[in-house]
Amino acid sequence: MTSHQSTQTMKPATAAKKLGVYLEATPAEFREGVVTRAELNELQANPPQWLQELRHNGPHPRPVVAAKLGVSIAGLARAGVTEPLTTEQIETLKQEGPEWLERERATQAEVRKEAARIKKKNSERAERQA
Repeated sequence: MTSHQSTQTMKPATAAKKLGVYLEATPAEFREGVVTRAELNELQANPPQWLQELRHNGPHPRPVVAAKLGVSIAGLARAGVTEPLTTEQIETLKQEGPEWLERERATQAEVRKEAARIKKKNSERAERQA
């Protein structure tokens, strides 16, 4: 009996998410097909021009926008930012420094600080039990 390994495929939306790009901005042939694991690996290792452009200029999906602004996705939603933004729009927001952005950055900093505190507390507890 020989083992037959099937090719693992994914929907374009999943591949776009893994690549960190906005699906609607990808070429039609990417959106309309399926992506194999090998193709995804190749796109990550040797990104074609369209992928380089999207990663550099956008439009960017919400997780990328949130990361570039230093806020959470929920923070974007609270501010009413629901659409993908280009790199230029993100840079403009950073320069303008609206009140919501400063508030959400402060909130995100507190969340990170609390997560670090909990992690430290848990590691200290684990050391005492060892």
